[in-house]
Amino acid sequence: MPAPKALAVEQLYQVCDPANLDFHSTDELDNPEGVIGQQRALDALSFGAGMRSRGYNIFVLGPNGVGKKTVVRKFLAEQAAAAATPPDWCHVHNFEDENRPRLLRFESGQGQACRRDMDKLLDRLKTVLPASFESEDYQNRLQAIKQDFQKRQQEAVKEIEDEAEEYDIALIQTASEMSFAPRSKGEVMEPEQFHSLPKAERERFESRIEALQEQLQTVAGQFPKWRTEMQERVRELNEATIREASEAFLEDVERSYPDHAELHDHIRAIGSDLVVNHGIIARLAEEDEPEVRAAFEHLFTRYGLLVLVDNSDQDGAPVVYHDFPTHQHLIGRVEHKVRHGALVTDYSLIRPGALHRANGGYLILEAEKVLSHPFAWDSLKRALYARQVRIESLEQMYSSVSTVSLEPQPMPLDIKVLLLGDRHTYYLLAEHDPEFGELFKVQADFEDDLPRGRDNDMGHARLVASIVQRESLLALGPEAVARVIEHGSRLAEDRERMSAHAGSIADLLREADHWARMDAAERIRVEDIQKAIDQQEYRARRVEERMDREIARQTVLLDTSGKVPGQINGLTVMQLGSHHFGRPVRITAATRLGSGSVVDIEREVELGGPLHSKGVLILSGFLGAHYAPEHNLSVNASLVFEQGYSEIDGDSASLAELCALLSDLAGVGIRQALAVTGSVNQKGQIQAIGGVNEKIEGFFKVCQQRGLDGSHGVIIPRSNLGDLMLDHQVRDAVSRGLFNVYAVADVDEAMSLLTGRNAGRRRRDGSYPAKSLNAMIEEKLVRFARIKQEEEGGDDE
Repeated sequence: MPAPKALAVEQLYQVCDPANLDFHSTDELDNPEGVIGQQRALDALSFGAGMRSRGYNIFVLGPNGVGKKTVVRKFLAEQAAAAATPPDWCHVHNFEDENRPRLLRFESGQGQACRRDMDKLLDRLKTVLPASFESEDYQNRLQAIKQDFQKRQQEAVKEIEDEAEEYDIALIQTASEMSFAPRSKGEVMEPEQFHSLPKAERERFESRIEALQEQLQTVAGQFPKWRTEMQERVRELNEATIREASEAFLEDVERSYPDHAELHDHIRAIGSDLVVNHGIIARLAEEDEPEVRAAFEHLFTRYGLLVLVDNSDQDGAPVVYHDFPTHQHLIGRVEHKVRHGALVTDYSLIRPGALHRANGGYLILEAEKVLSHPFAWDSLKRALYARQVRIESLEQMYSSVSTVSLEPQPMPLDIKVLLLGDRHTYYLLAEHDPEFGELFKVQADFEDDLPRGRDNDMGHARLVASIVQRESLLALGPEAVARVIEHGSRLAEDRERMSAHAGSIADLLREADHWARMDAAERIRVEDIQKAIDQQEYRARRVEERMDREIARQTVLLDTSGKVPGQINGLTVMQLGSHHFGRPVRITAATRLGSGSVVDIEREVELGGPLHSKGVLILSGFLGAHYAPEHNLSVNASLVFEQGYSEIDGDSASLAELCALLSDLAGVGIRQALAVTGSVNQKGQIQAIGGVNEKIEGFFKVCQQRGLDGSHGVIIPRSNLGDLMLDHQVRDAVSRGLFNVYAVADVDEAMSLLTGRNAGRRRRDGSYPAKSLNAMIEEKLVRFARIKQEEEGGDDE
């Protein structure tokens, strides 16, 4: 069978023809009308936004950097503009239960208007009510009540006083008491004079005084009752005064909102509460002391209106993006302040959360951030299930403290929540949280990459233009845009597609703009794009260059010439941060007579991951199926990545391992000028692997360092042909015949290239062609099997 030919340079890179880009400068291009290549996600967004049934919230999934947030915001802005503006929501004091503030609903814009009206009302009442207690009319009515009480008291005492005078007894009144004393010739007797009177006369005075004293006590007993009646009349006067002073103002506010029954109830409750607290207002009119003024002001703090959600400036439904979704930031909180050394609160210290502000519209959250904050995920789910937002502190929820706090009336919730996250997060939630699927029934899955082609390339050009205009960058010509598209294909590892990672494209354009301005260029050129790419790699290549030095110094052993049995150059990809680069690694195999086991040394020392171990185990299956099927597999083999000191995973080296194993069995050397990558199955078919461009370039750099002579090259799976977007240096070397890339479909093709010998296809009679590579391998395995059988037979005897 002939060995595969090297790929033509045209197969190594998909050029974007600038002639297909119909513009001279990106300044001519408008922003893209829609999102390129994300129709599936847009359809899902449209469906989820339109479904009003419960649970049709949206999880927007896809890799970071593809512009999920930008697309979602733009889409929702269009949806929200056509939607109705949601109402305003306000909290007021609850006069029946001060710990449970009431919630009032207003049409959009009425909340702030009502707050201003209420503030104006309270300002008027603060002025009018104290003044009404200072008015001449009030003072006259109050004085009349007091005089009436004094008159009744004086008349009762005067009646007793007149009776006492008939018996020549005087009524003596002091500030604290009233008493009687005998009198002589109009003057109160001195004690000596009284004791000098005859006994009969003394007894007569004492008897009369005792009787008068009893009458006085009876009358004095009426004083508290009369005082209570006076105070009741004063209270009625105060209440009437407050009603007369406040009624007109309260009714003015009610008339401004004729259809708002709940507001009317609150205003009437204010009027009733003012009447109940008439004493504070009356006292302020009498004495304007600091403590009295403080009590008066505190009284009026209960009458205001707190605008919790203000949609007066909102045109359509709100679209809220919240990047710090803690429990309190989602559902709101109740703040406290210190008063006389104690923490106190009231309805005016209620603060809204993101759910309040987005109510009636859309709330965008980062899934990972919601999940990373304690209790935030549970609070979000609870609100969506209940369809209401209940402001609760964690202390209340978990009874960690006994402090009395507010329990505001819950707000009805009509919202569409969009969670942004990667696929891993989505599938974890779907698997482990049974409530997740009930609440987020729509998945908007964003593509990682976008299709290329004549029509799509113009769409990509508009995307580039939009980034240039948004970032105020220099314009690009069609050649530079074509280079950006080609780089996008490299990022996507697919020549027919372009990476959807808009963040990487934007970074590239920003850096190219920097280099263009450094050269005082009028626009971003192809060389500026290339320099930006090169500089990105240069800044991240420190570790890669150190590894290159170790290979150059032979610290890391690697042959790029000659032939060696059981030794091959495999290819790996290393990732350091965002930088990926390929590295060649020597893989060796050793075979001998044995029991049919293939030992993976990496696995034995716990440096091999499960995927790598799987690839090695497949090799045993391949050997048993392809060689001497009528004999037991009687070979022991060991495989190792030489000078490997870190964990290895993945099965992309299984082709290289198999080729090294077959080479050692056949005793035929492998060309060290070639490197191999690819995954193999038990049938010997070669499967696609990742990082093919980096792997080819990694081996190319080593060969270039040592001097290219046309013998060097890389063998890759044929199924990876569509992924090739190789660096210009590799393409230049291929075009000059100094480097080669081969694509193979099975192990036989790879072995033919590596050994320079015909691998040989199995014939109809089941045998391989004489002196073919496969025939030599089969002969070796048959010989091992016979030796093993003879040894076992000998043992049996």
